[in-house]
Amino acid sequence: MKNDASIAVTSRSFSRHPVLREELLERYSNVRFNDEGLALEGEQLIAYVRGRKKLITALEKVDESFLAVLPELEVISKYGVGTDMLDKEAMVRHGVRLGWEGGVNRRSVSELALGFMLAMLRVTPLANREIREGIWKNRKGHSLSDRTVGIIGCGHIGKDLVGLLRAFGCKVLSHDVLDFPDFYALNDVTPTDLHELLSTSDIVTLHVPLDESTRNILSADRLAMMKPDALLINTARGGLVDEVALKGLLQDNRLGGAAFDVFAEEPPSDTDLLILPNFFATPHVGGSSEEGILAMGRAAIRGLDINSLPVSEQQGINEPVSSQRYGRK
Repeated sequence: MKNDASIAVTSRSFSRHPVLREELLERYSNVRFNDEGLALEGEQLIAYVRGRKKLITALEKVDESFLAVLPELEVISKYGVGTDMLDKEAMVRHGVRLGWEGGVNRRSVSELALGFMLAMLRVTPLANREIREGIWKNRKGHSLSDRTVGIIGCGHIGKDLVGLLRAFGCKVLSHDVLDFPDFYALNDVTPTDLHELLSTSDIVTLHVPLDESTRNILSADRLAMMKPDALLINTARGGLVDEVALKGLLQDNRLGGAAFDVFAEEPPSDTDLLILPNFFATPHVGGSSEEGILAMGRAAIRGLDINSLPVSEQQGINEPVSSQRYGRK
């Protein structure tokens, strides 16, 4: 028997995905999908959700002003793993439960990070650009094998990336405010402080959520600690890196290269950064493999009825705000 609770889905990609639509409608009979493909915010978002008890949201901002005028809202289920757009303290004040599962898209993101490493080391983005422009130039790159990779944030995605890097014989360093001694020992990972990781890694890759403890974690001063031929990978969140300082380092060849899937402003408007030959960018597609989308969507459907989830599936749901730090991504 279907649940008759009123549901709103703000996510455009969820709304147009035939499998996720069908699976949600198998469980709930009263669902409003974002079939018009609206970028919902402010009063339009409020009007769209008004009267609904449960909500599946993606990148829409949920704050005090939103929650204050929607007392009927009981549950917000997150489509995706990032929660920086949710004011979780306000949700607690208004008694709104959070449906969230960490790491459901881990393989999708870790594979993209690995792909960035291989592409930047072999200079394939630049070589592809040149050959399209009629330039035939044999550019020599480097192998990933035996490189030192520093992972900032060893949560779900960071751990998954460790497993992928083992095949290349990489030396892996990890910096996280949480400690994972058993995992580190089993996978030959060396925990270290941020200064050592930045100064010794050939590749630095970010896998932390965006909150006050991580915002601008790679400031201008910290970026300057990196080796001049090192690569920086960000498939986590915009706002973690001082992008102006990064641009300066890349322009002056004081950093080997960078590949970003996320930006502080999306879409990014700094064309001077985007056109640099040692910079490569994608439009926030880390979790957007077909497999990743299905995993995130199904987790969001489960999250609508979090009180009925088995305990084994409730890990990460409704944790205190203070615990949403490294090691959660």
